[in-house]
Amino acid sequence: MGIAGFRERLKNFFVRRDPVQEEFFDDLSDLLVEGDFGAAESYNTVEKLRERCKKEKVSDPEGVRRVLAALLEDMLTRSVSSRPDTEVLSSDGRPSLILLLGINGVGKTTTAAKLAALYRERNNRKPILAAADTFRAAAIDQLKIHGERLGVRVVAHKQGGDPAAVVYDALESALAGAGDLIIADTAGRMHTKTALVEELKKIDRVVETKMADGRYIKWLVLDATTGRNALAQAEIFHEAVTLDGIILTKFDSTARGGVVFSLAEVLKLPLRYVCDGEKYDDIRPFDPSAYAREFVGLG
Repeated sequence: MGIAGFRERLKNFFVRRDPVQEEFFDDLSDLLVEGDFGAAESYNTVEKLRERCKKEKVSDPEGVRRVLAALLEDMLTRSVSSRPDTEVLSSDGRPSLILLLGINGVGKTTTAAKLAALYRERNNRKPILAAADTFRAAAIDQLKIHGERLGVRVVAHKQGGDPAAVVYDALESALAGAGDLIIADTAGRMHTKTALVEELKKIDRVVETKMADGRYIKWLVLDATTGRNALAQAEIFHEAVTLDGIILTKFDSTARGGVVFSLAEVLKLPLRYVCDGEKYDDIRPFDPSAYAREFVGLG
């Protein structure tokens, strides 16, 4: 059951004429868990919903659904406001670096190319792609292909090289005038957490040393179809290096989408972009209101 199927279930759940009773909220809590809400987040959200509906004297199912959409939108909006402007949309002469993190297979390399196309076309940035996933030769080759297609400079070393050295060279290139926005693709292996943490910390040190006046942003790329596993992945990476937000990929008919609310509520991590295809323009800024309404079947 994906987002379309889950949305249809929620829609049918609210389509009833009888006034809302207590068991209505219990059933709704169970349904939210099926939509990849965490049990605790589902319970807390429904309790807030129950209290607000009582206070506002809302007793019809459709009214309850609209109150739920407002609560969910508020949850997502708070996560954004908890992390002030870390965007790199505008160019003010300072270099910016986006470090993309995430396990293998979530679409980091393609997302890097999408961001390069997006910022170049919409914000007149001059991107440089850094192939810091030196663990997989395929990742390096794939990024080079994207660079050729987009006409974007790619900084890469040989397979097995030092990822921090790749980022260093990309920064040197930017500071020399070749670009003003570095988008770095990183390795996604997680079988040895210690190695991952040390690798990220080394990249951190390089970036902080080389661009004290620039913007440094760390976004975690998550596959929307992984459901609750996305939260576990976020917790590991957030512990390794403080994240600034999330990019959700593969948000199609197979994704339920409830884990986004857990990311916002538990880790206070805002969703920045949603990707729903393989083309370079299949990426859009996250809209909390539209997402919340779509989730409950109002979109």
